[in-house]
Order: sequence, then C-alpha cells, then structure tokens
Amino acid sequence: MKFLGIDLGWQSGASGLCCLTWQDDALHIKDLTRLDDIQSVLSWIDVLAPESDPALVAVDAPTLIPNEGGMRLPDRLAHRYFGRYHAGCYPANLGRPFAQRTVSFSLSLEGRQFAHAPTIQAQMPGRYQIEVFPHAAMVNLFNLPRILKYKKGKLAERRAELTRLHQLILTKLSVADPPLNVSPLAALTIPERGAALKHLEDRLDSLICAYVAAHWWHWGKQRNWVLGDRAAGYIVVPVPNGSPPTQAS
Repeated sequence: MKFLGIDLGWQSGASGLCCLTWQDDALHIKDLTRLDDIQSVLSWIDVLAPESDPALVAVDAPTLIPNEGGMRLPDRLAHRYFGRYHAGCYPANLGRPFAQRTVSFSLSLEGRQFAHAPTIQAQMPGRYQIEVFPHAAMVNLFNLPRILKYKKGKLAERRAELTRLHQLILTKLSVADPPLNVSPLAALTIPERGAALKHLEDRLDSLICAYVAAHWWHWGKQRNWVLGDRAAGYIVVPVPNGSPPTQAS
C-alpha cells in the first residue's frame, strides 16, 4: 500500500509531493519533491501509483465543493474544533477563484479510480482519495497549543517554526502508530532564504498529508475524525488518542 500526500498549489503555485510506502510494519519515504504544475503532479501519481496499485491520496485542498457561496460544512467544523488553535480552514465555495482547479484535480483522481473515502475499512487495500488539513493534523498529532506559524511572518520566525516542525516529525512520528522511518530526514537542513524555505515548507506539508493518509488507512474512524461527509465535503483529521468525537458533523 502506498500513501501519497499532495500539498496542492490552489491557484497556480507549485505543489509539494510525498510518497510513503508500508513495509515491515513501518512507513518509509519513497519520494519527497515539489512540482510546478498540475499535469506534472498527475504524471507523478501515474508513475508511483499506476492503475493496478493500491494507494491512498491525501490532498490539502478543497476537493468537494457543492456550495455556491458561503462556507462548506467541513470548513465550519474545522473552525469549531480547531479555531482556538488558529487552525480554521480557508472557506471554500464555487465562487472562489481556486474552486475549478481543486475540484478538477479531484475529478482527475476519480478518473484514475481513486474513490472518495470519508468512510473506510481499516487496512483494506484499494484506491482512495481524501481531503486533509495539515495544520489541524499537526495540532492533534503533536499535541500543540496552537499551529506552527511557518507560513507567514518574518523570515527568521518562519524558519524557527519550520525547524520546530522538522524536529517534531523526527521525534514524534518516528514513535507514532503507525511509525515513520525518519532516517532520510535526519540530515535535512533548514534553508536561510525565503524561496528555499517555501520549497521545504511545501514538501514537509506533503509529508504530513501522506502520514494522515496512512493513519486513516491504518486506523479508520477508531483514531480519526471526519469533519463533514461525502455530500457536503469532508476533512479527515487524525486523533492518535482516539478521543471523541470519532465523527464530527
């Protein structure tokens, strides 16, 4: 089973990409990269998860947008449960400039037989896709009092927060369930310059997406929340301690 994390460029930006594989009772990093355009992302998926391969794709972007205006149900639920951590979702509706791009990407995945999986039978191989939100995932995975603010602010502050994320990945995910083999990340250095910092940010976000995919597949609703549903849109959020609600609606 493979787990593909996509930190999708919502507008025209590049996307961070991570592929994890499940082997010997642990997750291993097969690829961690960044690509400039959607077609390149789809080609990357086709290479790593061709049509015969079981895989779960986790996308950081609103992939189901049924509402013409306002906020989706999963966006409202994210604000309810994670607003106190500064992790409320950006509201999505069909009037937003990114909507066609993100929904079309999900449809391209469906055309590759990746079915939406707001429910799943744990550890059942298949081809699935889910929507995820790295900030909320990190709050729960790392027991944070607030999000890591590496996306905005002064360069030195962003670099310090990205350094924290790197260290949390090394120390927490290596002993999580399922565990991640973090050895390929141990020698990673945090860049000094803004453009390089953004490149690394996108890749680490995609790693979190891929880990959430694996956590959902491994545990299902036993240790994950589902904010929303197939009709209204949904976001899967890991809850390692299994605390309620197992499904939020």
